[in-house]
Amino acid sequence: MKIKLPNIIPIFPLSGIIFFPKTKLPLNIFEPRYLTLVNDCYKSNKYMGMIQAKKNSSDVYSIGCLGKITEQKKTKDGRVLINLTGISRFEISSEVANNKIYREFQVSYEKFSEDLEEEKKQKLVKEKVDAIFQKTKIFFKKNGLLLNWNEFEKLDLDQKVNTLAMIAPISNEEKQTILESVHTDSKTKVLSNIIEFYLHENSVNNPTLQ
Repeated sequence: MKIKLPNIIPIFPLSGIIFFPKTKLPLNIFEPRYLTLVNDCYKSNKYMGMIQAKKNSSDVYSIGCLGKITEQKKTKDGRVLINLTGISRFEISSEVANNKIYREFQVSYEKFSEDLEEEKKQKLVKEKVDAIFQKTKIFFKKNGLLLNWNEFEKLDLDQKVNTLAMIAPISNEEKQTILESVHTDSKTKVLSNIIEFYLHENSVNNPTLQ
């Protein structure tokens, strides 16, 4: 059964965090406007959108990711700790005028319909994904990053690509480019090219580390 997703969603614009479908994102909410946003979401359908804010501007990128609040805990000092589960990417159509202290947007999920599909199409890119995993292990090791690869192997292909893109030590702009790549194979290709670039740059700058 196809999930019915809301066409108007509250947006949490955040610099430095790129959220992907089928990933988990813990958030520590303390600003009044976003406390209100989270409380309103939790009382309704629990959906909220995460999107990258542009530098030195109130503008946001046109592509973000819808999340569903799957855990919520209030602290004694008034903060709210939540866990968001990524559902689907969306494209902003327009901003909605409201009398709330947070922003809402009309969005479309049509471009990213694959996000709600199962693994049937992902098998086409399994070899490519396996290749990027090997490069990523080298890349993570060079950057001193640890990942539980045994647990990682239990994820489906799209989850693996999304997880690597979300946690990789690459720029926010590069992560946004991956987020905006529609299909799993295109996301994989972009991620692979980015990691190859960093590995090549590292080998040029540090030839003795090879």
